[in-house]
Amino acid sequence: MQKVDVLLGLQWGDEGKGKVVDVLTPRYDIVTRFQGGPNAGHTLEFDGQKYVLRSIPSGIFQGGKINIIGNGVVLDPLLFMKEAQELAASGHDITRQLKISRKAHLILPTHRILDAANEAAKGAGKIGTTGKGIGPTYTDKISRNGLRVGDIELNFAEKYAAAKTRHEKMIRSLNYDYDITALEQEWLQAIEFLKKFEFIDSEHVVNNALRAGKSILAEGAQGTLLDIDFGSYPFVTSSNTICAGCCTGLGVAPRNIGEVFGIFKAYCTRVGSGPFPTELFDADGEKLCSIGHEFGAVTGRRRRTGWIDLVALKYSIMINGVTQLIMMKSDVLDTFPVIKACTAYEIGGRVTSEFPFEIDDTIHPIYKELPGWNTSLSECKSEADFPKEFKDYIAFLEKELETPITILSVGPDRHQTIVRK
Repeated sequence: MQKVDVLLGLQWGDEGKGKVVDVLTPRYDIVTRFQGGPNAGHTLEFDGQKYVLRSIPSGIFQGGKINIIGNGVVLDPLLFMKEAQELAASGHDITRQLKISRKAHLILPTHRILDAANEAAKGAGKIGTTGKGIGPTYTDKISRNGLRVGDIELNFAEKYAAAKTRHEKMIRSLNYDYDITALEQEWLQAIEFLKKFEFIDSEHVVNNALRAGKSILAEGAQGTLLDIDFGSYPFVTSSNTICAGCCTGLGVAPRNIGEVFGIFKAYCTRVGSGPFPTELFDADGEKLCSIGHEFGAVTGRRRRTGWIDLVALKYSIMINGVTQLIMMKSDVLDTFPVIKACTAYEIGGRVTSEFPFEIDDTIHPIYKELPGWNTSLSECKSEADFPKEFKDYIAFLEKELETPITILSVGPDRHQTIVRK
């Protein structure tokens, strides 16, 4: 029986998962998404075009491979419709390639309004959500009040009306002004659009494919440090972004997980609120943002930037059981004369290399400085073209992280990806 290979982010999201899924897809028969929703923007660039996928798996562009939206995903029919129509307009009709789990939960118009109302009520203590209704949808899922894709085939109108009534009562209690009319009308049209796609019992489809010897790549959204259980709580997302989320988000047994690809940037970024031990507020931070084009693919928000955090990376590798590392945006560091890497934290006078329970401003990162390479990596075609200082940086990271770095990205295009032998 085949095993599912898992690809996920090891930082606070935005690591470049979409590009790598696109690069790896030719190796696989099926590509799946196992959690998250349209708050995740996976950016791909090839043939002079740029695409941003929010709910659709990033394997959709490669050779007619089957792509599956798994049960762990929360799906907004309206945003999904717009995403699919944009792809169709650019010559990518995905109706035959894409299958959707009946058990995936639906994001309702009132979920989006609830999201905004809850954030407004928190004032200065807001989490910094994308406003896409992700949290309220997962809340309904856990409280056993959610609507699922499979309900579209059953008594949908009755269930939707009941959910809307319950949500509107909650919104009014928060004294939040809203008008659902136009949004709801569009959303109901999108429900009809959704019916163009095949709804499947994805847990059976995935496991039957494994038994038939098919190869499957599972694509995660967000990043490990945003995991609801193991991330920097409460500044996290509402799902399990770690490897275990693949088991629950697709219905795959733990023994059927194969390779675990962990993706990280050569530095760190974070969007929105929350702790960030290695964050930079100086010229280096601005330079990372500018060269790395660090603005959210979905929200457009400026990402906070900082040096690479090896304490957090080791933690993520441990939690996920990472077998191979993939380093993204190495080229962003091309012009830095000195590159820093956080190897430990000092907390209250105590030095630790373990990721602590509470991440706050009392943490002081301890850095190791390494010489930069002052050479453009974007033209490198193979590992042999790497400057010595960059090879040394890779060797340093592999020693610290005790995991091989097998793929490196040296630019945004799919061809600027080097697989190490």
